[in-house]
Amino acid sequence: MTAADLRDLFVRTLVRQVGGTARGWRLVMGEVKIYSVETHPHCNWAITPSGRAREIAEVERVADDLRLRHPIIRG
Repeated sequence: MTAADLRDLFVRTLVRQVGGTARGWRLVMGEVKIYSVETHPHCNWAITPSGRAREIAEVERVADDLRLRHPIIRG
């Protein structure tokens, strides 16, 4: 899975579970940051959502699930 694939999965999941638009969730999510597996062996990606508290909480909830299913991604 690539960063773009993960971002698409995030957006689809948020639209399906919470509602709203794909564009809106992309703005809240921001970009997926990828780190080296050597320095981050358990999960090599991170996001920094911004927006309203409820939006950020929803993104973080989905992120927790996706970290369990897709901890390592490609650039």
